[in-house]
Amino acid sequence: MKPHALDRKLLWITLTLFIGGMLILASASMVISQKNFGSLGHYTVHQLLFGGLGGVGALFVCQYIPYRVWRRVALPAILVSLLLLMLVFFPKISYAYGGARRWLAFGALTFQPSELLKLSFIMYLASWLDARRRALASVAYSMIPFVVMLGVIGIFLIMQPDIGTLGIIIITAGLLYFLGGGKVSQMAILVVLGALIFFMLVQFEPYRAHRILVFLNSDLDPQGIGYQINQAFIAIGSGGSFGLGFGRSIQKYHYLPEPIGDSIFAVFAEEMGFLGALLLIVAFSILFWRGMRIAERAPDGFGKLLAAGISIGIMVQAFINMAAISGLLPLTGIPLPFVSYGSTSLIITLASIGILLNISKYATR
Repeated sequence: MKPHALDRKLLWITLTLFIGGMLILASASMVISQKNFGSLGHYTVHQLLFGGLGGVGALFVCQYIPYRVWRRVALPAILVSLLLLMLVFFPKISYAYGGARRWLAFGALTFQPSELLKLSFIMYLASWLDARRRALASVAYSMIPFVVMLGVIGIFLIMQPDIGTLGIIIITAGLLYFLGGGKVSQMAILVVLGALIFFMLVQFEPYRAHRILVFLNSDLDPQGIGYQINQAFIAIGSGGSFGLGFGRSIQKYHYLPEPIGDSIFAVFAEEMGFLGALLLIVAFSILFWRGMRIAERAPDGFGKLLAAGISIGIMVQAFINMAAISGLLPLTGIPLPFVSYGSTSLIITLASIGILLNISKYATR
């Protein structure tokens, strides 16, 4: 295959989200940064140095690597990801925060293996589905092994616990399975099975049940289990149509929990209003559209599934984050791609875009 020019529209919307995300983080983090480190820009500088530069470098490198290489390394990549997930349960080399143990710690640097798992599993699943595309109708040959794979990954993520990431992986994998040739009846079985597992997980941990109760009734215990979502509602509502102005959020002054994490969209909506929030949603939608267009025009099955998986994964995560903090879904605690604080997430997201850009070089015009 002879490559041609990459998809410039995808590149430009990615750069827009990256730069915009850094600006949003700079505003959302200034208060907590001053409190924790005595500097308004600590989190922004850290994100830029360790996530931004590494991510842009990863994007640049990955857009030059022929995407078929990832088919050969998919199995080693998923095995390495699972090994790293196992290591987070060793306290001497891991880091815990908020009751969850999800990070490996190397001195002052931390790494979240589940972010690498998202990408490596998409690579492996794209290769696996492409190899079995003529037999996906078989329950024994395709559906049962698919459920077993998700089960193994699920065990590691539930133990951390990281149910939000597990949800993203299950939804992305399910949609990819369907695009790869899965039957509607199989998808119905997977949905029912997923609902049963979700019900069981809610029963095991009270805080998960609390999130469901607050989702159903946001007025429930506004100073307790409903505090975060109610503060998010205040932030989003205060923004009105055009917002309070960049840097002028009130809720980030120690009212809204996790203002640089899963609540950052509420801070952005408060400062930039409904119009700003709508523009951010449109930006993610454009990125998804370009990614699926690349998938449609990819020259082979692996390229189609890999591009679709990356595009779906980013869009599902962005949608769940924004919908959850807006009260349309139960709170999940997952970051907003390109925007929330987290170097590992930013690096892996930009590397994924680099892979998409390489696939676009071989897509039919």
